[in-house]
Amino acid sequence: MPADAQQTILIVDDEPEVRTLLRTGLEGEGFAVAEAADGREAMALLDQLPVSLVTLDLKLGGEDGLKVARELRAARNTPMIMITGKGDAIDRIVGLELGADDYIPKPFLMREVIARIRAVLRRYASGATAGAETPAGQRYGFDDWIVDLARREVRDPTGAARELTTAEFNLLALFVQKPGRVLSRDELMDLLKGHDWTPMDRSIDALVARLRKKLEPDSEHPMLVKTVRGVGYAFAAAVKKL
Repeated sequence: MPADAQQTILIVDDEPEVRTLLRTGLEGEGFAVAEAADGREAMALLDQLPVSLVTLDLKLGGEDGLKVARELRAARNTPMIMITGKGDAIDRIVGLELGADDYIPKPFLMREVIARIRAVLRRYASGATAGAETPAGQRYGFDDWIVDLARREVRDPTGAARELTTAEFNLLALFVQKPGRVLSRDELMDLLKGHDWTPMDRSIDALVARLRKKLEPDSEHPMLVKTVRGVGYAFAAAVKKL
């Protein structure tokens, strides 16, 4: 599997049997694998290795996996899949809102884990190359924010760079290019290529929630990304091409 030979998956789980199962399956598919039993070990390995994706147990023993997810997402844009025994839909949605790219409940089928890992990696690879397809100098402004599509850079009204994940930037890029237009969830799924969405996928809603937290003064009462009940979302800001 030469395409995956240089891709390292970090497994963060306090159960040795689960780590062994995942390691065996992933190495059999050509991935390199690193293991961590807790958040401290995980963050240390992320500083040492070129990790391509993290699988994270939501419970993680006595440590809150959600806290680890929050720290990981705040520090870097590494793809993250939650693999956990907690099956409550609320936990899944909270995990997605914190920046997880997918969520797989235990017990799982190894073939499904492999398929989802590859889907998330394709999504990030697609986002990383999107900037190369954008004409140089394509910049947009709204409410004193600046979005540079070619550089994949966002600056807030103070001029400071605002860190967005690949998916968050791709979503914002869609909005600034289609201001005022109501985009249904299905349209957003089609436009945000590289991810295997499902009809009941709540990832779009979680992605919008994450983007709002980074753009809106009050994400609970959004003024930029408006919800159109029963349809989808619309970018309400006045956008101009710079």
